[in-house]
Formats: sequence, C-alpha cells, structure tokens
Amino acid sequence: MNLYDVPTQFGTLCLTENDGAITALSWQASGRTDDTAVLREAVAQLRAYDAGALERFDLPLRVAGSDLQRAVCAAMSAIPYGFTRTYGEIAKDVGASAQAVGQACGGNPVPVIIPCHRVMGAKGLTGFSGAGGVETKVALLRHEGAGGFLI
Repeated sequence: MNLYDVPTQFGTLCLTENDGAITALSWQASGRTDDTAVLREAVAQLRAYDAGALERFDLPLRVAGSDLQRAVCAAMSAIPYGFTRTYGEIAKDVGASAQAVGQACGGNPVPVIIPCHRVMGAKGLTGFSGAGGVETKVALLRHEGAGGFLI
C-alpha cells in the first residue's frame, strides 16, 4: 500500500494506491509521500482539480465492496462536473432503493475523485461523509459551480 498526502483547499487529502490503482481517499493525513507513477498522476490531477483546471479525473480506480457499491460508484462517476443528481435518480438507474444508494454513497472509498458530493436528497442538500461534513460538500459544489442545491 502506497500513500500520498495532498494539501488542498478542502483539507489535506490522503491518496491510497494498491497494485496500480487508487483504492481510497481520506482526510486523514498519513505523513507519507510515496512515489509511484499512479500516485504521481493522481496528485497532479487532484492539484489541477483544486486549481479549477480539471473537471474529470482519469485514473485507475479499484472500488472494493458489493456489486451495488460498485454500481453506485460508477453512476456517481458519470455525473458531470458542476451538476448534481438525486439518490432517487441513481436508485432508478441501479435498481435499488434511494436509502441503499445513500448508504453506498456514504461508503464511497474514493470521495472527490468519485464525486459523491454531487448526489443530493430529493429536497436538496444532504450530509457528507468527508471531513467537515456538509460544509465540505458545499465547498466542493461551489468550487464546481454546481447550482440547484439548497443550503
């Protein structure tokens, strides 16, 4: 397992790479800056996103978990920069309940890169499992210029 801490306006993000794929992103600094090609590219893309110069990540990702977890992560990854979808909309796409989609969003192992912050409740803004909670979600949405959410 290789780790790299990336300071951003959203806090220090710790990337985890295993066997050539990004497997996690957290707000818990590791104190490490391991050097692999995948981590170098992920760091460059996170820095570009943070600077407003990148709208879509293109990294090898590996999502552990159930088929539903992977399906929800794929659906979240398809949400364009600056846009949002609801748990209910994703639930229809993946054939699950909105509650199950919400749990899968909360279990997203690679937030920001897999943009769970772009998923809203039927009535607007909902929680966020990253550091800073809903305030970080709002900051990410504002960074992307996403409209249509309630604060």
